[in-house]
Amino acid sequence: MSTTAPKGFLASGVAAGIKAESKDLALVVNTGPEFHAAGVFTSNRFQAAPVTWSRAAIADGRLKAVVLNSGGANACTGKAGYEDAVRTAAQVAKELEIDTEDVAVCSTGLIGVPLPMEAVLDGVRLAVAALDSEGGPDAAEAIMTTDTVPKTVAYTNPAGWSIGGMAKGAGMLAPALATMLVTITTDALISQPALEKALRLACSITFDRTDSDGCMSTNDTVLILANGASGVVADEDDFTIMLAQVCWTLAHKLIKDAEGAEHDIEVQVVGAASEADALEAARAIARSNLFKCAVFGNDPNWGRVLSAVGTTSAQFDPEHVDVFFNGVPVFLDGQPGADRAEVEFARDVIVQVRLHAGDDSATVWTNDLTYGYVKENAEYSS
Repeated sequence: MSTTAPKGFLASGVAAGIKAESKDLALVVNTGPEFHAAGVFTSNRFQAAPVTWSRAAIADGRLKAVVLNSGGANACTGKAGYEDAVRTAAQVAKELEIDTEDVAVCSTGLIGVPLPMEAVLDGVRLAVAALDSEGGPDAAEAIMTTDTVPKTVAYTNPAGWSIGGMAKGAGMLAPALATMLVTITTDALISQPALEKALRLACSITFDRTDSDGCMSTNDTVLILANGASGVVADEDDFTIMLAQVCWTLAHKLIKDAEGAEHDIEVQVVGAASEADALEAARAIARSNLFKCAVFGNDPNWGRVLSAVGTTSAQFDPEHVDVFFNGVPVFLDGQPGADRAEVEFARDVIVQVRLHAGDDSATVWTNDLTYGYVKENAEYSS
């Protein structure tokens, strides 16, 4: 049930006419009793107007509603674009009889094109009228762009509180965050500082390590709303673990639906001198177009793995590095290992690099580079 799995949340997804055919505007509403919120946003310096607005709206640690549209990013649209984001929040506030500053705005789609505001504002009215305690799936559908499936998740803690969430994203996935909009809800009783701490940690080990194509969006937004409607105080450690599970599940759904992808790749770097070294090396592999093309061709080309790691500042001795493809040691202790023909390829591919420089590790998730990806992005503006 996505964002409406926890108690006290309503959602809807409607066809506002922003796109020619399909749902394109979603609304998630927190009915209380508490209105704690936290957010993580893109670090792209060209941040979209809705990101600028939502950063300010959530600065006080509270939100009552999130409105999201697909069909237009409202990015690089100047002062008029920012005014459109404010108008959208104000329309939601008017319809729900809440303060404008308690509404976050999220947009996704083509950069540089003004939103059709008449359709957006009409869509807000339709979305408010359609709000429902089971409206999560409709909301998840309405935020899709090149996604082929909606992405939702919901978990219930044995203590009696729940977390639900939805995400969109299928391309331009790269830290910080991915090209994604994520809205997470919980009915746990938890303080705002604890909520924000948990979200930042969860994002750092999930969304921030999801790297489809090395391209960073202008609109990335992850929001969490907490209302305490379950009446159950959440243990902060338990909450952080479950929130990380929610983010991990959504992040993997993003990778599995990446544009044109035929392989989901897990890049593990172990035995590093520091976590930072491991993460730098893993990112370098995940962003190597040569490596990603090789995986598309079912080729365990370990040379492309090594050449990527060799560009980093990570500490290691090139004479004592190992590479494994799906468990097969294709490169051992600085020299060729097993015949690459021993590697069996499936949808899931695990590449592990052992640096033998320490005890730290990191994992980055990515996908292969295919003809389908090139076609999708060559025709994106058509």
